[in-house]
Amino acid sequence: MDLENAKAQMRKGVLEMCVLAVIAGRETYPPEIIEKLEGTQLVVKEGTLYPLLIRLKNDGLVDYIWREGVKGPPRKYFTITEDGRKFLDELTSGWNELVQVVNRTIEHHSSEAGRRETQAPDTPPALNIEPLPTDA
Repeated sequence: MDLENAKAQMRKGVLEMCVLAVIAGRETYPPEIIEKLEGTQLVVKEGTLYPLLIRLKNDGLVDYIWREGVKGPPRKYFTITEDGRKFLDELTSGWNELVQVVNRTIEHHSSEAGRRETQAPDTPPALNIEPLPTDA
C-alpha cells in the first residue's frame, strides 16, 4: 500500500470539516482559507477548494456575499450558516469520538505487540495438516 496516498486520503477526509471551521471563525474569502490551512499538513489548492465551497454552498452550509476589494476586483466572502454551524458541531463531535476510538485501538495494538514479545501467545499453535493426495 502507498503510505503517501493513505495519508492524502486521511487529509481529504477532514478537509471539509477544517474549511468549515475556518469559515466559522470569521467571514473569509478563498485565498485566506488557503493561507490559514497552509501552515498545516492540509495543503489545499484552489482546484480543490472552489469545488468544495460550491458544494458547501449548494448544501446550505455556507453562504457568500460580494465585497469590494481593497486593491482590485470585488471578492466573494464566505460565512457559515446556522445549518453549517450545526453540521460542523456534529462533524467535530464525530471526529473527537473517532480520534478516541483510533487512539484506543492503536494503544491496544501497541500493548498487545509488547505483550507478545514477552509472553507466549494466547492462541494455540497452528496445525501442520497437509491435504490428502488426490489418488488416495
